[in-house]
Amino acid sequence: MTRDRDQWWTDDGVDALDVIEVQTAVIARNLELLRRRGDIYGELDKASYLLMRTLDAIGPADIATLAAKLGLDPSTVGRQVTALRAHGLVERTADAQDRRRGIVSATAEGRELLAHTRVQRRERTAELLHGWHQDELHALGAMLTKYNRAVARDYLLSAPDETAEPG
Repeated sequence: MTRDRDQWWTDDGVDALDVIEVQTAVIARNLELLRRRGDIYGELDKASYLLMRTLDAIGPADIATLAAKLGLDPSTVGRQVTALRAHGLVERTADAQDRRRGIVSATAEGRELLAHTRVQRRERTAELLHGWHQDELHALGAMLTKYNRAVARDYLLSAPDETAEPG
């Protein structure tokens, strides 16, 4: 599956693919450390946070639309919505045009919790990236976006709709 081996080696003899592979493992570990020790999600786990961010970006939507935006199976999103409803963070109402179709929207409590969580996450991220130059921040954001899209392309049910991604 590895393409031409020469493409992974830099001019200074570094195996870039090896560096990326190791750093991907390190970032996964570090994100888990942040989750456990830093309370970066607060009351929202990763899945709930991303679903709430998607609702915030697109507004009320049905399960199929949310699933397409997130690149997940509708049954997975349905379970996530059920859990969020149980905590009073979203509500589901019948579509005025098609009463069989449910529309999911964030409650006031859900929007408030999302806003609070976003502030916490941004503050923590700002602390970690303190001292970085603007060009480094932009480059990191662009590279992470490109990497996440590659993962989504190969591993999600469908590629997430980019309108749900923050710009």
